[in-house]
Amino acid sequence: MHRPRPLIRILHLSDLHFGPPFIPEVGEAVLRIAPKLNVNAIVVSGDFTQRAKQEQFENAREFLSRLPNVPRLCVPGNHDVPLYRLRERFFDPLGLYKQFIAEELNPVLFLDHAVIVGLDSTAPRSAISNGRIYKWQLETAEQIFAEAPVGVARIVVAHHHFAPAPDHLRDRSMPHATRAVMRFVEDKVDMILGGHLHRAYIGNTLDIYPGVHRERGIVIVQSGTTTSRRGRGREREKNSFNVIDIDAETMKITHYMYFSADAGFVPESRHLFPRGLLPLPAEATPDSQSSSGSTT
Repeated sequence: MHRPRPLIRILHLSDLHFGPPFIPEVGEAVLRIAPKLNVNAIVVSGDFTQRAKQEQFENAREFLSRLPNVPRLCVPGNHDVPLYRLRERFFDPLGLYKQFIAEELNPVLFLDHAVIVGLDSTAPRSAISNGRIYKWQLETAEQIFAEAPVGVARIVVAHHHFAPAPDHLRDRSMPHATRAVMRFVEDKVDMILGGHLHRAYIGNTLDIYPGVHRERGIVIVQSGTTTSRRGRGREREKNSFNVIDIDAETMKITHYMYFSADAGFVPESRHLFPRGLLPLPAEATPDSQSSSGSTT
């Protein structure tokens, strides 16, 4: 079946965890495959380090410098905030992140065919693990999307998850996640990218939040841990990332997983969604290895 050429291709990495959990050979495998993917942009959804130490940030920055030189958007994760250095955590929690990774904590990336809004979900003083999204962030995102050109893909990126993975681990979503998702639906957001769960979850907000707009949901794309030993659930001791292709009508997410036998990352599943509508039924996606909204 012929499909339109993607208008944009995004490499989605997450949870690098430079420090003791980082796996060098897996990191090198990412660097080998990344240039072959021909992406237009790279998104990294948090947890660059394990314990927010300067050496770990330096190593993360060096890794990022070896990725393809394309537009990039990064957001911090809870592990990029000092856990035990309490004075730093309360008074300058993301100082090293801003020095070595990105100065802007709520970045916006404008591409020819997409607007990507990054949200800092870390909450150093109140919720070191579970995260927060505040009203002012939602209002800022709303204004950005209101001014976006008609027809561009609208994407939100945050480290923490807005919906739990549909498995037995039963992770709690961020407080007030429903409020945020409902606002994103009003903003006509197409996709939310995240990490934190250390396993992939590709689905739709309508699986969790029925809401008032039954004609459309938001595609959820969670990445597993790309380069660390901290995989959980079905991705325990595994590593993964996503490649997202967006054209005028569809959004395709290809989930890549690292296999030792191949000494590299290979496509493990594909998921196809229409732009701005309910997920396509399985019979409408003959090239998919798994149905829309399934976990990997």
